[in-house]
Amino acid sequence: MYTGGAAELGSVAMSDEASVVFIVDDDVSVRESLELLICSSGWRPQTFGSAKDFLDRPQMALVSSCLILDVNLPDLSGLDLQSLMANERTPMPIIFITGYGDVPMTVKAMKAGAIEFLTKPFDDEELLSAIKLALERSKSALALDSEFQALKDRHTSLSRREQEVMTLVVSGLLNKQIGFELGISEITVKAHRGQAMRKMQARSLAQLVHMAARLGITQ
Repeated sequence: MYTGGAAELGSVAMSDEASVVFIVDDDVSVRESLELLICSSGWRPQTFGSAKDFLDRPQMALVSSCLILDVNLPDLSGLDLQSLMANERTPMPIIFITGYGDVPMTVKAMKAGAIEFLTKPFDDEELLSAIKLALERSKSALALDSEFQALKDRHTSLSRREQEVMTLVVSGLLNKQIGFELGISEITVKAHRGQAMRKMQARSLAQLVHMAARLGITQ
């Protein structure tokens, strides 16, 4: 099934041993071949014979990962599984493999965000390159997710009044207008505004506005 090429790329992932490559294929020989290839390349494989088994897996801590997914499965098709996974907070990059494929199937998978669509037989180098790209995207997505969670945590650390002031500040109101809106003095507004800026780690009003936009804060 695979025509070689692991030697060239076998070392690319050795510094990334925490990354997990999931494999979902109902053909045990395919699972075993891919498991061996992935192990020899320094990643951690986890194999499943069906989409249901994959969906039932225990959730892992945040770690870069990707999925090698057969299109034709006994319970839920690979494309259907891709659709279900699209609703995850941090989508897992998918590499499709199939014994036969057609243009509409490929287009559908790629439009839905698949990294690659490989038709068997394919060589090791082709697959390993796709895995490397998928894991790089996974790392980037996890970093963005972690950054967003930190931003949410900083906003949560604001007092209720500081959150109110922040919302009005990013809406464009002046301190005097905010004071009138909340029934507090302009000096008090300035104090809350300064605290909100400090806790949010915003160095400027423009940066605070950008943070609010990411958090979906509107008046």
